Amino acid sequence: MRGRSSRAPDEANVDLTPMLDVVFILLIFFIVTSTFAREEAIGLEPPPPPPPPDQPIPPDQQAILIYIDESSLITVNGRPTDIGSVRANIERVVAENPQSALVIQAHPKTRSGIVVRIRDEAYNAGFTDRVNIVISQT
Repeated sequence: MRGRSSRAPDEANVDLTPMLDVVFILLIFFIVTSTFAREEAIGLEPPPPPPPPDQPIPPDQQAILIYIDESSLITVNGRPTDIGSVRANIERVVAENPQSALVIQAHPKTRSGIVVRIRDEAYNAGFTDRVNIVISQT
């Protein structure tokens, strides 16, 4: 028994420093090379304040009112129309009064896809900054 000596087994040490360096280099690489897409959102403006009730609305401040009820019936200034002729109605009213604003008034239960399609038709007709979307309370 003299020749046998008891030694403690060698411990396995793993150096994690190079792995952390690689992870930080990859992190910096992905942050620097990433691009951020700018998302487009629906531009909403609050409607202009109403004039006093006893004063008539001047012709240059009249608005085109598009109302959509809960059954998706569309009216442009009180005239019933379908989704395909909304742009033509808008262009007709703009030809009469080029400074008019556009108000899209929707019932709370109206499908949002119809409101977006009408807003797109208004953008196609030339309205880009005078479009107001209102949710009616009734």
